[in-house]
Amino acid sequence: MDNVCHTLVGAAFGEAGLKRHTRFGNATLMIAANLPDVDVLVFATDVPSMAFRRGWTHGTIAQALLPMALTAAICAVSRMCPARGDSKPIRVRSLLTLSYVGVLSHVALDLLNNYGVRLLLPFDRRWFYGDALFIIDPWLWLALGAGTWIARRRGVPGPARQALVVAALYIAAMCVTARLARDVVLDAWRAARGTEPAHLMVGPMPVTPFQRQVIVDAGTHYETGTLDWLPTQVTFDSAVVPKNARDRRVAQAREAPHIRGFLVWSRFPFWTIEATPEGARVSVRDMRFPGRGRPFVQSVIVR
Repeated sequence: MDNVCHTLVGAAFGEAGLKRHTRFGNATLMIAANLPDVDVLVFATDVPSMAFRRGWTHGTIAQALLPMALTAAICAVSRMCPARGDSKPIRVRSLLTLSYVGVLSHVALDLLNNYGVRLLLPFDRRWFYGDALFIIDPWLWLALGAGTWIARRRGVPGPARQALVVAALYIAAMCVTARLARDVVLDAWRAARGTEPAHLMVGPMPVTPFQRQVIVDAGTHYETGTLDWLPTQVTFDSAVVPKNARDRRVAQAREAPHIRGFLVWSRFPFWTIEATPEGARVSVRDMRFPGRGRPFVQSVIVR
């Protein structure tokens, strides 16, 4: 999910009462709720960003160690900034617990969208996809933001707790409908094409929870469409997107390090080839984000 949502989750946990257990409780929750995204620093390096994001810092070992590192950092800050007056004391065990709450909430939320998370790194490089929530969900912003603001303004935890319950129920509903949507689209595909798809994604769309994006891997090409819940119907687009994966120039392009890095992340890759004076420009994109610029498209000149 986006970092606004992660921050609001941490703040809502804090206002719901968790911040009262230790000094810097609220700050710890909000920082921890964003901490796995420290991997964005990869964009300042030459490492292929798509191959690194949502990997090591979201994996098993990071989930165990990042909260410990944050707790140590908060304790160090507290020593440099001694408590004054009636400030709450630092409780290391509480800080560690809050750090785990924040970090694990981050990973759980990231798992819900179609970008993917490698939960088991470094033991397993598989990607896991929830396909339930869009990366930016304004309904979660609204529920969590309103609950947190009211709780802070009134000085009571009730509104924040209610916001967390509403957010949890909304997420649960989106997860259930995501599973049902996959079955609906699969039945519609079989009826329309009479074959089994190689792969299928029925993913969330911006703003509306009543529509879903459909991507079907038909072997040599992709087909797209839309699932509408009100009324329930599946519409497949007439245009198809060829993969072009068997072109010999694509085989050459795959050897480029940044292309290999992109393919680590890609779920539905497709290739385009354009003639240039220097040679063929071979580009790869992913059907989940076909219209996005870099780093969601990578190119190389094949002579």
